[in-house]
Amino acid sequence: MALSKNIKLVEVGLRDGLQNEKVILSVAQKVELGKRLISAGVQRIETGAFVRYDKIPQMQGTDEVLTQLYNWNKKAHYSVLVPNERGMLEALKYKPSEVAVFAGCSESFSQRNINCSIEESFERFKPVFALAKKNKIKVRGYLSMCFGCPFEGDVSEKVVVDMAYRLYKMGAFEVSVGDTIGVAHVGQVQSIFRKLKKKIPTKALAGHFHDTRGQALANILAAYNEGIYIFDSSIGGLGGCPYAPAATGNVATEDVLYMFQKMGVKTGIDLKKILAIAPWLKQQMGKDLPSKVGNVGLLRPQPIL
Repeated sequence: MALSKNIKLVEVGLRDGLQNEKVILSVAQKVELGKRLISAGVQRIETGAFVRYDKIPQMQGTDEVLTQLYNWNKKAHYSVLVPNERGMLEALKYKPSEVAVFAGCSESFSQRNINCSIEESFERFKPVFALAKKNKIKVRGYLSMCFGCPFEGDVSEKVVVDMAYRLYKMGAFEVSVGDTIGVAHVGQVQSIFRKLKKKIPTKALAGHFHDTRGQALANILAAYNEGIYIFDSSIGGLGGCPYAPAATGNVATEDVLYMFQKMGVKTGIDLKKILAIAPWLKQQMGKDLPSKVGNVGLLRPQPIL
């Protein structure tokens, strides 16, 4: 298989990255972070979610963040998460480039995350897809717990493939396959994506990996070797899932960029500009960030004394 010399990163720091952080950034801080990311070359960026803010207060101000970023740069592609028709109706007021829906691959996680069964979650998606089609807005589908669930353990690969295909047939232009708790391993990634490719075009598949067990880069590389070229990442390695125990940060954008750029794979994003965000972001969050490359920077040979 001829591997792509270009990959696309979807920056999820403003949504998935912030939703599990104790520090709640202001609209101004979020907008500034978005501007810095876009200035570094990020073209696809999640700006937040239209959810219940009493449940996820970190997402407050999503409407303002989306509006301000769009008015500042209309060329970037902005996405917002919408869990149901109510969220979609709210999103339509601000005309995002795309919206995203979210389903869990285990019944236990679905109940804890969105208080409904898997089947009920797909029923909630129907009006979202209908409204998106009517308003010519693309829908991205997220699948979580694709490689394991903290409540049920192993997750059937058939369930993952069937759910991904169902989202694709409903109209999702892209399905992001998520390792929400960072439990996946290379062999599992290879197996699942090989099965997914038999049902869904490769160009419609993306990988979403957490680095809980330090396997995210290896898993991304395994997916890339299977022909996948779209990956989600979060600046600084921010984030996790508020409903998944021990789900530490997403894979860091810096770390993914470093790996692929050293391989000669183009991303369209300036790694040095991304790294320049780190000191500012640490200050805003009031803590060190888990990104490996973000903490040590690029190799700078020291003079021999």
